[in-house]
Amino acid sequence: MLVHSRAGKWAVRVLFFALFLPLFAVPLLVILAASFAGNWSGALPSGFTTGHYDAATSGDSLTALTTSLVTAVTASVLALVVGGWAALAAAALKKRGRRAMDTLFMLPVAVPSVVVGLAVLVAFSKPPMLLNGTRWIVILAHTILVTAFAYQSVSAAIVRLDPAYEQAAASLGARPAYVLWKVKLPLLLPSLNAAAGLCFALSMGELSATMMLYPPDWMPLPVQIYATTDRGSLFTGSAIAVVLMGATLLVLLAVSRIRTKASYR
Repeated sequence: MLVHSRAGKWAVRVLFFALFLPLFAVPLLVILAASFAGNWSGALPSGFTTGHYDAATSGDSLTALTTSLVTAVTASVLALVVGGWAALAAAALKKRGRRAMDTLFMLPVAVPSVVVGLAVLVAFSKPPMLLNGTRWIVILAHTILVTAFAYQSVSAAIVRLDPAYEQAAASLGARPAYVLWKVKLPLLLPSLNAAAGLCFALSMGELSATMMLYPPDWMPLPVQIYATTDRGSLFTGSAIAVVLMGATLLVLLAVSRIRTKASYR
């Protein structure tokens, strides 16, 4: 910690818990409590039940969870390929070119996601690229929204790379492609894994653009949560939200293990 005195450390801890509990922990605990509630007419829920999780892990909710996982994984992989490759290309450009590339890739996060959804809907509702009504338009929108984070993460890692490794490999006669695959990308692996986790989490929770684009046979879990709560089933919607958080957390934990091994390597 940057604070070295005992009193200062306690003050920082108290301030942290004073901000963390009401802003982050309490809302999550309320959702968790509601997912087990049969009734909530007072200060605390009553009628403990696990029946809401039966609906949250079966039928349409299970299909929606699978849809979200497939969408998030596909969008994350595409974002890593596009964003990582663009970051590598931008590093070789001059200052003005890098600025233009940064602006291009950060533009989707500078505007509301609903605007991105509308732009994708308008652009791909007519030939020759007719994607409206298919799952691919949802995956494309998610990819556009999360690619900026992959690009930014890899760009920041490239700046911190020691050029001595590439120079040593080149001086030994290694070709540029070999240097990229055997030297540069392994050094960037921790950042790529971190970007993958961030892209996955953002895609799993994306709602605004998805609401404008999803076809009936490709409904991600956030849309299912919105539809369930809109019908008045708040407790079932809370259970579905807990399932969404749990699935996202499990994948992020798996990614963190890969990132730890990559950092050690």
